[in-house]
Amino acid sequence: MTTVIVDYESGNLHSAEKAFQRMARETGAGEVAVTSDPEVIRRADRIVLPGDGAFPACRTELYDHRGVYEAIEEAVIGAGRPFMGICIGMQMLATRGMEYKETPGFDWIGGTVEHIAPSDPALKVPHMGWNDLVIDQPHAIFDGIATGDHAYFVHSYHFRVDDPAHLLAHAEYGAPVTAVVGRDTIVGTQFHPEKSQATGLRLIANFLTWTP
Repeated sequence: MTTVIVDYESGNLHSAEKAFQRMARETGAGEVAVTSDPEVIRRADRIVLPGDGAFPACRTELYDHRGVYEAIEEAVIGAGRPFMGICIGMQMLATRGMEYKETPGFDWIGGTVEHIAPSDPALKVPHMGWNDLVIDQPHAIFDGIATGDHAYFVHSYHFRVDDPAHLLAHAEYGAPVTAVVGRDTIVGTQFHPEKSQATGLRLIANFLTWTP
């Protein structure tokens, strides 16, 4: 059993790698590898797509790594392997992103990545720091996690999904802010599970043992 964290030069992968390796050891979920090799990605049992920065830049970096997106698509959409997107990696699941300019996403989960617009002007953007999760849909990824548990966010845009069934959890920041999306074998978190202490480690463990 191998979980691959996709390296496309978007952000520091060290903390994600360590968190996934720790939970893989604790759950007996096999090996965790960080790679940009399309063949390794294609053969992986589970795929994690992280991302830090701006939506257009991350998408460009991903597609500039020849064959990487195609390998992800073949494994996830073609073969139905479990997938987790983190932060911008989650946002790229959308139909489009509106950061700086309209940019197409994967369109695996219908919706648009829009600027956060809190109703309270005292709330600053980016949304940065700890916030409570509100679970909207039951899902195996939330085993042992409840509404009110904390997660760590750093972002200015969030994923507004077209189908409410794909919104698994949100946070409140002057308005609902999407926290977790999902369908079929695909999940994505706006927050960073590798930085979210007990909640994040539990979510990673759940992903590593999820059998959709």
